[in-house]
Amino acid sequence: EPDVTIVSGLKDTVVAEGDDVTFRCQVSHENARDVEWKLQDVALQNNEMNEISVERGKIHTLTLRKVTEQDIGTVTFRVGPHTSTA
Repeated sequence: EPDVTIVSGLKDTVVAEGDDVTFRCQVSHENARDVEWKLQDVALQNNEMNEISVERGKIHTLTLRKVTEQDIGTVTFRVGPHTSTA
């Protein structure tokens, strides 16, 4: 299985409280396994507050809905041994 790497990493984002914010990370291969999103070192699941999806097979997206002050912190995307933070 090919080693999946991060082609385009996360970008720091400033957002107003109550708004949605989307983070994108592009990987080198489609159907990447062993992918994880974290906020402040807490693993995120796909639910009504966090939308996790994959666009065009290689672009992994995380949308945080109606962010609050408690959502301030580091967002981390990990695929295998590679990580990107914002």
